[in-house]
Amino acid sequence: MESESIGKTGQEPRYAFQDLKTYSDTEWLADNRKRYRQVFDEAEVSYIYAELSLINKAYDGEDWDATVELKCYRAEKRSKEICHLVLQRKISSTSPVAFIREGWGNKKIGVFWKSGAYLWEAWVDGEKVGTRYFYVQSAGQRPVDIPDDYIALQSVKLYEASVEDQLEDERTYLSELSYTDTRYVYLDLEFMNQVPDATWHMELITRFFNESRELKGQVVKLMKISPDQSTIRLSVGWGTSSKGSWREGTYSAELVFMDRLVATVHIPFGFEHEQGFPLVWLPGQKEARILGKPKPNEEGLVEVLARLDQLEGLAQVKQQVRDHALYMEFLRLREQRGFIERDPVQMHAVFKGNPGTGKTTVAGMMGAIYFQLGLLTKGHVHSVDRADLVGEYIGQTAPKVKHALEQARGGVLLIDEAYALARTNDDAKDFGREVIEILVKEMSDGPGDLAVIAAGYPSEMDHFITSNPGLRSRFKMVLDFPDYQPDELQNIAALAAEHMEVVPTEEAYRLLGQLIVRAYRDRDKTFGNARYVYDLIERSKIQLGLRVMRAEFQNEIPKETLSVILPEDVLLATNPASQVAVRLPVDEELLAEALHELELLIGLSTIKKEIHDLVLLIKYELTKMDKRTEPFSMHTIFIGNPGTGKTTIARILAKVYKALGLLDRGHVVETDRAGLVAGYVGQTAIKTAERIDEAMGGVLFIDEAYSLTQPGSGRAGDFGDEVIQTLLKRMEDQRGQFYVFVAGYPDNMDLFLKANPGLKSRFDRTLVFSDFDEDELMAICKSILHQQGYSLNEAGASSMQDWINQLYKQRDRFFGNARTIRQILEEVIKMHRTEQAKAFESGGQQNPDVIGAELIRLVQEKAGESTWSKSGIGFHT
Repeated sequence: MESESIGKTGQEPRYAFQDLKTYSDTEWLADNRKRYRQVFDEAEVSYIYAELSLINKAYDGEDWDATVELKCYRAEKRSKEICHLVLQRKISSTSPVAFIREGWGNKKIGVFWKSGAYLWEAWVDGEKVGTRYFYVQSAGQRPVDIPDDYIALQSVKLYEASVEDQLEDERTYLSELSYTDTRYVYLDLEFMNQVPDATWHMELITRFFNESRELKGQVVKLMKISPDQSTIRLSVGWGTSSKGSWREGTYSAELVFMDRLVATVHIPFGFEHEQGFPLVWLPGQKEARILGKPKPNEEGLVEVLARLDQLEGLAQVKQQVRDHALYMEFLRLREQRGFIERDPVQMHAVFKGNPGTGKTTVAGMMGAIYFQLGLLTKGHVHSVDRADLVGEYIGQTAPKVKHALEQARGGVLLIDEAYALARTNDDAKDFGREVIEILVKEMSDGPGDLAVIAAGYPSEMDHFITSNPGLRSRFKMVLDFPDYQPDELQNIAALAAEHMEVVPTEEAYRLLGQLIVRAYRDRDKTFGNARYVYDLIERSKIQLGLRVMRAEFQNEIPKETLSVILPEDVLLATNPASQVAVRLPVDEELLAEALHELELLIGLSTIKKEIHDLVLLIKYELTKMDKRTEPFSMHTIFIGNPGTGKTTIARILAKVYKALGLLDRGHVVETDRAGLVAGYVGQTAIKTAERIDEAMGGVLFIDEAYSLTQPGSGRAGDFGDEVIQTLLKRMEDQRGQFYVFVAGYPDNMDLFLKANPGLKSRFDRTLVFSDFDEDELMAICKSILHQQGYSLNEAGASSMQDWINQLYKQRDRFFGNARTIRQILEEVIKMHRTEQAKAFESGGQQNPDVIGAELIRLVQEKAGESTWSKSGIGFHT
């Protein structure tokens, strides 16, 4: 407190008392400050200093002299001085505040000062101006370890209140505060007393900083600790009585005891209050963690583990989770007994298993367990996949990952199909690598309060773990989720039925069991396990609903009938395509248009006949739809060399099928290997599924399909077989909902069909496209020119026919047929236009629509015999 007095001379003093402080460390700090404190340990102190600060009332006036006396006493023996220091000081007129500092002790640490209460008195010109008590004590240890020999921080909680504080039962503990509604920020602190057999003084200095590390405020609490206090509980706060003094961002509070940092508390400010507990960083630890719960919620933990036990199967997973929770409790017990864990608690995990094996469910329980143990502030699960994390262009990925991390902060970040982030090792351009690097950094030295769980197929997750050296050391816990056994799946079916409030009859249950066993036996890695069973029950419930609503007098149906699933409901649910569906009528106009397009094509007489016969057959079958139980399957193999009309016929066939009512849309999605195969593990099935979804209601046309199974390609990590497996499954599961046309060279397509036993059986027909003969190629040539508005004169036609005859005679299996003719004519037309432009410029004679023999010969010479190789036609430039 500032004070002033009249000197013995009766003159107005030239100073006003400001403060008297004590310290032991002579380090110079900003603004001429020291590390002030009032409590010292006898084993760590040599000199104890007094600092007298005086407000200079003669500032900007003239210098003046002062006699300063600093006297030190034991508090209980005021009559005996420990020291009496007389100091002559000249107070400069340029200093608004004068500091007089001096100390007493011995340069050898731990020799002079003994435990007890002391005080400094400050005198100026014979007048006493201030007194400061200080305390020297012992933790019973030499050397002493401060703060650990005195206190162990057990709990840190945040709450908001007014200047009057709040009673404990009125407090709402927060992990984030509202910067618009906060007045005072309070820390609810609990320490373990590590000196339980003595009376001592605890001086805790709490400094509040904003995000820029500017000092917001400081609170000093001095407490006398008695032997009966096993725990030390206090609250400290800083703020103002009115709202609006805080800003959005992360503030922090530093707890300091005897010049040592005890902890740093993160105080995030957002738009609104969020309940939970703050992150606390302890010196020597790699990441911040929660000390927000004085003890785990034992009842809550028991409840979570009980829910875990109720899950069907997963015996090994349950045991691992229980053991992990038990070990977490062991670490908490060690912490309560004063141990310090230098390494962060390992919460990150890898879940390996096929779909529907309970990975997402167990991830949610892990979050709840960590929350109950005080390791996470919220315990929620934020699920993401590759699309949520990987950007489309440079610079977009990092913000997406950081956003996902902050959304998951306080809980679990569940990365589904995490293997999709790791491309094959030879792909250095994928942004998935950037995601992995950010995740590794987050798990290594991020702010914490987060558990990362990466989930996916077993073999793909093995590749994911080895894709980055840092992943294996961060994911130390690996849980294997096996496929459910048939009996477990049947138990899950019963649970699903109970959940959906339906009751299958005994016969329906028996049928469900048979279907589950069959699905289990035919399973591959895409088998849905529990997901398949839930979907089966849900579809059976839908069929129950349709059956009831189609009946007459619905209002008179008994209540129990609304929940009973019959065997026929299950049968219809398993094969919805076999239901008597409403067929679109034949669109005769569209059919005539498609067949007319077919007839306009040059050549292809065999193909045309097959399509006409097919139309007649389908029309006949449509007349018997009330008796037909299977949907039409029109998956087709197109065999032929390039340029023989395969793509054109595919488009016409799609239009024909739409006209006949077999396809809803009749569009064609054209793709090839590049459009189906991805460069990284797990994404091929996704990419293929996307193309199939795009083709739904129409045709998926795969050109050069043989490249998916071409033997001896030598490609590492080739995923063409994954395309085939995905195609076969969707062709079977969604029969009649889309058609697949595969096209390629004759020899290659034969190898393609032999590469997988299931391929040939899935394709119902084969269309063989022969090479066009010389006359057909010439007719195609004239047709293309006509469409472009050009024609050949007699000499030009003769020259072109000679060239075509030569090409046909030299052809091999790489011959481009109509494609080659089109390429030639593109060059002919280009050169013709150039010649016409030159004639126009020079005023010469023009013949813009007719092409002659001379131009044909020029183009032929330009092409050159060397370019007519197996790689196809080309032109020199």
